Amino acid sequence: MPTSTLSQRPATPDDLPEVVAFPQNADELFFCYPKAVWPLDVEQLAAAMAERRDSTVVLLNERVAGFANFYQWQHGDSCALGNLMIAPWARGRGVARYLVTTMEQLARERHQATHMRVSCFNANSAGLLLYPALGYALSGLVERRDPQGARVALLQFEKGL
Repeated sequence: MPTSTLSQRPATPDDLPEVVAFPQNADELFFCYPKAVWPLDVEQLAAAMAERRDSTVVLLNERVAGFANFYQWQHGDSCALGNLMIAPWARGRGVARYLVTTMEQLARERHQATHMRVSCFNANSAGLLLYPALGYALSGLVERRDPQGARVALLQFEKGL
């Protein structure tokens, strides 16, 4: 059985056509980019990249398999993980775990962050299982509205780096 190889690099505009296909429906898009309008397109993701920092892709066997960035960053304090997306074909293969770990390293090295924050909507089971497994502790709960106006819970997690 061949060994899977994971690596990372900064995201480029050439990656965007592939990344925008990662969310498979409006709910998945809401989980990873609540302000976006379904379907995600290159223009929306490029706008997010322009406002955010450290957009990164993970490659699984040299194929783009994951994407994330920071939507908040405070030098010497914290970074907030955003736009975490995993390609459907790569899910369940350790890509999200690798990507979060990579972003933690970037937060420490580039921003001297002492902790990282992540948020996860209550219906996002994959995220709710991932973050505590990576050492994130629940730090807050806030009410939000989904695109249809329904009340949803946004769980906030934090981890010391």
